[in-house]
Amino acid sequence: MTTHGPVMPVWSCGGCDLPWPCPTRRRELRAEFADAPVSLALYLGAYLVQATEDVPGAPADALHRRFVGWTREGINLPAGMTLCDRAARRRRR
Repeated sequence: MTTHGPVMPVWSCGGCDLPWPCPTRRRELRAEFADAPVSLALYLGAYLVQATEDVPGAPADALHRRFVGWTREGINLPAGMTLCDRAARRRRR
């Protein structure tokens, strides 16, 4: 169990008081969802929806980058393959 959970409705980290998800929580989430990047994006997308309700004046693009956009960083996919293609291929195995 992490101490780096979100403090709502301000969306700061309960462990370090940085904006959530903080760098520590991002590393933890990457490890937890290492084989399921689409699931990670969906999980964080649910938090994004809640954050848009809690912080209505925040720019949508900034919230998207903060909650979901970083999940695509560092993912190496073959040319022309999307995350959905990769997930479908893994399900067929």
